[in-house]
Amino acid sequence: MTRVAIVGGGMAGLAAALALVERRAQGADVEPVLLEAADRLGGTIRTEQTGGFTIESGPDAFITDKPWALALCRRVGIEDRLIGTQPGERRTYVVRRGRLLPVPEGFLLLAPTSLTPLALSPLFSWSGKLRMALDLVLPRRNDDADESVSAFIRRRLGREAYDRVGEPLVGGIYTGDAEKLSLVATMPRFRELERKHRSIILALRAAARGAPAAGARYSLFVSHRDGMAGLVADLAQRLPEGAVRLRSPVESLARDGTRWRLRAGDATLDADAVILAAPAWAAARLVDPLDRTLARALEGIEYVSSATLTLGYRTADLPAGLPGFGFVVPRVERRVLLACTYASRKFAGRAPAGHDLLRVFVGGAHNPGAVDLDDETLVSRVRDELRGLLGVAATPVLLRVDRHRRAMPQYTVGHLARVAAIEARVAALPGLHLAGAAYRGVGIPDCVRSGEAAASAAVPA
Repeated sequence: MTRVAIVGGGMAGLAAALALVERRAQGADVEPVLLEAADRLGGTIRTEQTGGFTIESGPDAFITDKPWALALCRRVGIEDRLIGTQPGERRTYVVRRGRLLPVPEGFLLLAPTSLTPLALSPLFSWSGKLRMALDLVLPRRNDDADESVSAFIRRRLGREAYDRVGEPLVGGIYTGDAEKLSLVATMPRFRELERKHRSIILALRAAARGAPAAGARYSLFVSHRDGMAGLVADLAQRLPEGAVRLRSPVESLARDGTRWRLRAGDATLDADAVILAAPAWAAARLVDPLDRTLARALEGIEYVSSATLTLGYRTADLPAGLPGFGFVVPRVERRVLLACTYASRKFAGRAPAGHDLLRVFVGGAHNPGAVDLDDETLVSRVRDELRGLLGVAATPVLLRVDRHRRAMPQYTVGHLARVAAIEARVAALPGLHLAGAAYRGVGIPDCVRSGEAAASAAVPA
């Protein structure tokens, strides 16, 4: 029997274990052992149910145009437990000088697909609108050099497009600094659009033809009806008894002849292959005695910290209502808020009747000190900003503060070259494999794909 030790019980580690269980059902003689330091699986995924509220401290959904997570749910028979976003106004709003203004109809993440809504939008100045329109005639860039997301947006669409929409939307996905994030690692589609079509606006217009423009991407998100921890629980139930060892932080990793030996507390485990599905900085500590160069490369992947505040209100205490599904806050507004989503508007069953649930995001690369504020100060600042933006002065009936330290990897310029170098070093250590959000995608579908790929490498078909 081939024993595979999986270090880390987040979505990548869970997907790796499930992939090996599938291989065993197909006749492979394999035993997965999943070692998780915490007392639960799921990593950053954590859900609390209280008083009719469903509180997500981490991810609240996953996107389906990346197929791997949805395909996994279908294979294990839990697709019927997934729910899509609710109908209604699905637009995103942006803060500009204390007002919430909608992103123009047809604006797809970085660029407009229609010039008429752009021309009518109060979000941009006339000079900013004209600069965006220059994308229609600007030449394409032909070299293969990586560039930052900010450099790409400014080059194609101008500074105002970056400051008002590109920076808060892209930075919000990674809680990162778009001045440092790699375009080819985070948004390769846009580089390909420029290569093939020259104009980003024309390329997006062609891609969006025949599809609803406003909020189109919101329709691609799904969650679990019991919250994202329900997804983790459903998947974990498909693992055989004894495959998961909680409260088992791996303290060392060593070669023992042709096998691997892991030490977790007083216990040792021998394995034929090891999948490190922990954060890169944690994997670096384990591989340091084996390959110092590899450890330094893993340590070189930056991480940022953030915090999530969840606030429940009586709907009657929201005098201005809740426009769209939420709003983002550009860095130029100089606020503590990064973004705010309305969980009860996105998915059914997230708040009891007559109530709404808001999730506010703070910290990240631009404001790391916010995560270290004490709860009272952080809550006070957030409530002050919500009062000004949404007109809500009432005391919330529910309040949670969750901090995520060193939780989000940053794909800075040159990231894919660094990952390729890391993978080359790992290939020299037979039976060792990496998986997780640090390498080739931070979302839940990407983590599923990463874990499944590591499992396939550990036990080839």
